[in-house]
Amino acid sequence: MEKIDLKKTLKTFYEPSAKAFSIVDVPAMNFIMIDGHGDPNTSQEYSEAIQALYTSAYTLKFMIKKELGVDYPVMASEGLWWADDMRAFTASRKDDWMWTMMIMQPGIVTQQLFSQAIAEAMKKKGQSALTKLRLDNFHEGISAQIMYFGAYADEGPTISRLHQFIQDNGYERAGKHHEIYLGDPRRSAPEKLRTVIRQPMRKN
Repeated sequence: MEKIDLKKTLKTFYEPSAKAFSIVDVPAMNFIMIDGHGDPNTSQEYSEAIQALYTSAYTLKFMIKKELGVDYPVMASEGLWWADDMRAFTASRKDDWMWTMMIMQPGIVTQQLFSQAIAEAMKKKGQSALTKLRLDNFHEGISAQIMYFGAYADEGPTISRLHQFIQDNGYERAGKHHEIYLGDPRRSAPEKLRTVIRQPMRKN
């Protein structure tokens, strides 16, 4: 059985320091993605999107393990966040938030395998959100990031410091606010949740 150790090879991007901001050049990677809008705390669309993401990711994993003899871990869910009017995003008007939720996939996952997995998942689960998923390439490039410990609602000061770090180093923000959810809020106390907070940027 061949094993792909994504958590080891991608450690720079998924296990940054919590003590200091870092600048990374994030390569192009494949993701299962789904778009939506609304408050993630109350939106049924968001809840269904997350459920569909993990259903498809695990279906792919076990299908590839069985058919191709390759095993790999299912990665954490990630979110790109923004608002049409960014004042709505910074003012925490969450009903106006737009999001793309996603899970990174190894290069072995092709469009054909993805389509096969979605068809299989639809037969077993019948989740309507599965039809909204896509497999796409995402290249973030130069970004600043940090590991954050704590409740999602308390990220504000860390995000502000990250933005200041970007400015102090001669960059400006370019692209969507990015979070990688390494903790499970259903099982962990809020203060123990781990989240990678990342912001793509470009030279000012």
